[in-house]
Amino acid sequence: MTEPVLYQVRDQIAWITLNRPEAMNAISDAIRSEIPKALARADADDAVRVIVFSGAGERAFCAGADVKGFNAVESLVKHRQGRAHTHWILAFDQVRKPIIAAIHGYCLGGGLEIAMACDIRIAAEGAKFGLPEVSRGTLPGSGGTQRLARMVGLGRALDIALSADHVSAEDALRMGLISRLVPRAELMTATEALAKRIASHAPLSVLLVKEAVRGSLDTDLPTGLRIEADLSTLIASTEDRVEAGKAFREKRKPEFKGR
Repeated sequence: MTEPVLYQVRDQIAWITLNRPEAMNAISDAIRSEIPKALARADADDAVRVIVFSGAGERAFCAGADVKGFNAVESLVKHRQGRAHTHWILAFDQVRKPIIAAIHGYCLGGGLEIAMACDIRIAAEGAKFGLPEVSRGTLPGSGGTQRLARMVGLGRALDIALSADHVSAEDALRMGLISRLVPRAELMTATEALAKRIASHAPLSVLLVKEAVRGSLDTDLPTGLRIEADLSTLIASTEDRVEAGKAFREKRKPEFKGR
C-alpha cells in the first residue's frame, strides 16, 4: 500500500510530502492521521532544524479534502468535540521548528489551510490558491476562516472564501499570502536553499524568534515586547551566542551546537 505521507531527513531538513498524486494529494483520513505523526517526529529529532511540506506529482500541492469521503456524521456533539480538541491541523501550531510550504499547482481548501498553517510559503509560478468550500456545501474548517484574514485582511479573505474563485500566484504574492514566487523548475531548489540557510543559523535563536513572532499575533504590543525581552535574556546565556562572538573575532564561520 502506498504511504499517504512520505518522510525523509536530509541535511538537517525533514521533508514531509503528501503522497496521493493520482488524487492531487486530496486529504484523506490517512493523511489526517499521518501529518501530526510526521510533524511530531521532526520536531523531536535533534538532527532536524527545518521542516519542508510539499505535494507529490505535477498537478497539485494539495487540492483539499477528498470530496468522495463526504458523509453525514453520526453525532454532531462528538464530531464537534473532536474538531475542537484533537483536530489534525492543530499539530502545526505545536511545532517549535520552522515549517516551509513548497507549493505548486493547485493549493485549494484544506491544502491552502495546510499551507497557511506553515510558517513560510514559497510558490511556483502557475500555482492557484483558493477556498472552494462554499461551492461544495461546506466551509473551511481547518483554520481557513481564521488564518486567511490574519494574512491578507478581512475584505480579501471574505472575497476569496465567499466567491470560491482561484487566486493566481502573482496575486497571492501581492497580498502577502505567499512570501516568495519562483519558476516551477526552481521550486524545490529555492526551497532547499532557504531551508539550509535557516538551518545554518543558531538553532535556539531560530526557535525563539519563531516563538516571539508567532506570539505577537495573540497579544498587544507592550506584552509582546516584554516576551521579546524575556526571550532575549534567555538567549544571552547560550553557548551559541558566545560562539558567534568568538567566530566573528576570528573571522570564521560559527559552529552552532544548539546549546
